[in-house]
Amino acid sequence: MRIASIGECMIELRQMPGGHLTRSFGGDTLNTAVYLARLGAKVDYVTALGDDPLSDEMIAGWQAEGISTARVMRIKGRLPGLYMIETNEAGERRFYHWRDASAVRSLLSLPETDALLSALADYDLIYLSAITLSLFDVAGRDRLIAALQHARGAGVRVAFDTNFRARGWPDLDLARVAFQDAFVVSDIVLASVEDLLPLYPGEAEEKLLLRIDADEVVLKLDTPASIIRHDGQSRRVEAEPVSGAVVDTTAAGDSFAAAYLHARLSGAQPVAAAKAGHYLAGTVVCHPGAIIPCEAMPDMIAFDTLMRGPSA
Repeated sequence: MRIASIGECMIELRQMPGGHLTRSFGGDTLNTAVYLARLGAKVDYVTALGDDPLSDEMIAGWQAEGISTARVMRIKGRLPGLYMIETNEAGERRFYHWRDASAVRSLLSLPETDALLSALADYDLIYLSAITLSLFDVAGRDRLIAALQHARGAGVRVAFDTNFRARGWPDLDLARVAFQDAFVVSDIVLASVEDLLPLYPGEAEEKLLLRIDADEVVLKLDTPASIIRHDGQSRRVEAEPVSGAVVDTTAAGDSFAAAYLHARLSGAQPVAAAKAGHYLAGTVVCHPGAIIPCEAMPDMIAFDTLMRGPSA
């Protein structure tokens, strides 16, 4: 099974004691791509980077993780975006971004764009997020949505993650339109109450679910649990308690998405896939940064047991 993950990776700066900063890289769809690759999936990352040493470093890092970079466009004279993470004592994070002129902003207006979008029909699954959509103008988003619809016609499944960052959507009406367009062309929607309430204030969980057209929906709740809707049936899935101290919630949703999608592509039923998602996310939040060390990945025997869990 081949997966295309579309989005942006940025330089990540993380504040450390004493005012020091550590540098790595991250971005929601890239984080998901890394965890998918670590779980054994074949993943292409679809993005644009510059021709600078930091972009070269990113490419090398992705390849070391087993991610294919064949769909990465390189733009002369451009740079990747940058963000800084600040976390409080509870592990909750705050982001500061410098990305308005990042290379990926031009991904859907390059001479190679038509060929890139046509190639999406060659995958088994396409994964993207609301942050992906926020990178482009209306024309670019329409072009991407049309390509997703074409790919679905060729039998490709589309998974959309509702990652919502208000700074990327100065016009909330545009955001609502973009979300609805994505819901219509998606087979799987990975949503959360936290993401949807800024767009649909005060709505109950049931009404939020009704807004999503896809047959398969995961709605992560404010509590450690999720609601899974599939084939017209809804089930609540509780997350097991986190075994360690929560130090950084960065990429909790991204890792959940990776484990859920990997489990579903491996034949697991949605409830079992959600348990796998909670399991991986519960490991990730006990480590700093978006991408945890390989040696910190959870025990795969336990992970496989979850995927074979009850389907009812």
